[in-house]
Amino acid sequence: MARIFSGIQPTGIATLGNYLGAIRNWVALQDGADECVFCLVDMHAITVFQEPAALREQTRQMAAVLLACGINPERSILFHQSAVSAHARLAWIFNCVARIGWLNRMTQFKDKAGKDREAVSTGLYVYPNLMAADIHAYHATKVPVGDDQLQHLELANDIAEKFNHDFSSTFFPRIEPLVLKESARVMSLRDGMKKMSKSDPSDQSRINLTDDSDMIAAKIRRAKTDSEPLPEQLDQLAERPEARNLIGIYAAILGQTPQEILHRFAGSGFGPFKEQLAEALIAHLAPIGARTRDYLTDPTGLDQILQAGARRAAAIAEPIVTEAERLVGFLARA
Repeated sequence: MARIFSGIQPTGIATLGNYLGAIRNWVALQDGADECVFCLVDMHAITVFQEPAALREQTRQMAAVLLACGINPERSILFHQSAVSAHARLAWIFNCVARIGWLNRMTQFKDKAGKDREAVSTGLYVYPNLMAADIHAYHATKVPVGDDQLQHLELANDIAEKFNHDFSSTFFPRIEPLVLKESARVMSLRDGMKKMSKSDPSDQSRINLTDDSDMIAAKIRRAKTDSEPLPEQLDQLAERPEARNLIGIYAAILGQTPQEILHRFAGSGFGPFKEQLAEALIAHLAPIGARTRDYLTDPTGLDQILQAGARRAAAIAEPIVTEAERLVGFLARA
């Protein structure tokens, strides 16, 4: 049985992009034979300053969203990263194995740091080493990823290979990216060239999974489009990113292809199309929002679910990381 690992930062509110691009696929993966480990990566979150009270609240909120979407804590392991010390211990070992030159090539760091690289936290710089530790602490061999994370997985494999070489072992297995072809890449409602993001300053750029029906409808009505009618063929949307994005969202929600959606609306303006898109989103997302709000009425219950998941996660990670520490030459802990 293979083990799947994936994580999500508990910062901001989970969006339609998170749902269609990752969470919905996590729920489907539970039906397979593989063991699924899903982590709220709160240690990654603090690479950028977080208000402590807000981080605690958002961690519970993200747990509630995942449960509301269908993550089953009895079938899968759901926990918060900081509750399992093996992540931090293995990350330090990997900090010492990884090379500066490898980290300097990480394009996501360059994008996030921007022009003021000297002012960002060192945690943001070594973020990929912690990500590698998250996965290797469970000897996970499959990781569902988007294209933007493939470079980090390559680094995780490089780190494992160097560890195995340095310590004359075959201890860490190779990770295979689980690129799910049906994953939707959802773009901003205000700019079809930017990915929909929890951290975008404009709430109008995204559909939050906690938005109510009126808010979803209003955001779709205001979503940026152009003045041209919808075409008959998908390739005719190549230079129309906002239109292409809305068509893709509608197709993903209905489980159809973008071309099938265009057949229905060819020649139509965006008014009728947006009305039906909003109706489809509300029908799909409103129950998730309602279940999320129900879970959030019981923060103690959410904490207990995460703590139970952390105990299951630690039972897997602890012997793996303890053996990694032995291979490095650390004395056994009491």
